[in-house]
Amino acid sequence: MTTAAGILAGLEPRLLPILAQEYPRFSAAEYARRHQALAGVMGKHDCDHVLVVTDHRTGNAPQWVTGWPGTVEAYVLFKPGEQMVMHMEWHNHFPLGQKIAEGVDVRWGQHQGIAKTIEELKRRGARRVGIIGPLTAPKYRQLEAMFDMVALDADYTRLRMIKSAEEIDWLRIGAAFSDAGLRALVAGTRPGMDERELAALVEGAYIKHGGTTMIHYIGVTSMQRPHLYVPPQHPSPRKVQAGDVVSCELSAYWWDYPGQVLRTFTVDAEPTPQYRDLHAVAEAVFDAVTGIVRHGATMTEIIDATALIEEKGYTVCDDLMHGFGGGYFQPIIGSRSRMAGVLPEMRLEENMTVVVQPNVTTIGADGVPRAGVQVGELIRVTRDGFESLHRVPRGCFRAGSII
Repeated sequence: MTTAAGILAGLEPRLLPILAQEYPRFSAAEYARRHQALAGVMGKHDCDHVLVVTDHRTGNAPQWVTGWPGTVEAYVLFKPGEQMVMHMEWHNHFPLGQKIAEGVDVRWGQHQGIAKTIEELKRRGARRVGIIGPLTAPKYRQLEAMFDMVALDADYTRLRMIKSAEEIDWLRIGAAFSDAGLRALVAGTRPGMDERELAALVEGAYIKHGGTTMIHYIGVTSMQRPHLYVPPQHPSPRKVQAGDVVSCELSAYWWDYPGQVLRTFTVDAEPTPQYRDLHAVAEAVFDAVTGIVRHGATMTEIIDATALIEEKGYTVCDDLMHGFGGGYFQPIIGSRSRMAGVLPEMRLEENMTVVVQPNVTTIGADGVPRAGVQVGELIRVTRDGFESLHRVPRGCFRAGSII
């Protein structure tokens, strides 16, 4: 067993060659599938070109169509049957962009990438241009002055919601990295460490194997006098103490394909009755919701499966379910006492990937939660049920444990 296989426990041996690539790419067939799907969107909207954008590190569509993550700016021109052209920044990123975006005519944007992209579109005689990804208003106005522009972000989101077999394999790697971070966090947490040091435990488990951090939300609070009920998005210098409870939400990437694992554990103490009950409810709701998950499941069925939360006098702060992997997608669902907006009119579909994560919290006399737990993970919707993409066990752990 290799070092990576040993640390990333549960990762299938067939996936290890993906980790060994210098800069991993999907198969030619997978990129052809994506390009064909994008061509279908163009036909639906009568577009002759699509402009695919990363602007100031926001927007993942260029990576989906070319393999290049778009570190700063990337403007990709796509038209079926023609070589893609990508203007990108910065010049010191240009050599790697050429290497990773295989088969793409990669050009340095010279800090005027949108102007050069417009020049190329005019040279091609473009008329109606679809756009995917973010642009500042001044850049969009330059395009709008020259072409009939069509927003295709909703169509792109739809393409990303259903995963291919290769994408699911990359999500398995992201899940294994996330699991490794959780194992390191549970095993390494000690009284006297602060939340920033806990984050370092998480990152150190997977960075050396090619993973990168999407999020590590870690909340530490006293079980007797709780001040947190959901993990915060930024760590504080608060130090861990005996009798604390730690809840976390961890996502490590494998090239834009993350896992997401949520767990709760205690420090040098058994869970208090309150936290034991919160955790038991969260676990029961996770089982109830995943018991509903299957191809064709309705949103009403899912929200009904959360009923135990309110029956026990609790609520949620975090979304209880959301689509994940390439973006934060519908279905985004809370519970009856904390709806996540209007219940979406859709059904689950096979090979959607979603996170089920009951963040069960108390309700104070003033209506403000005081205590909460996190439980959950990324799963794949199957024809008849679900598959967890994570291998770390469930349960309320104790700091210092090997899980």
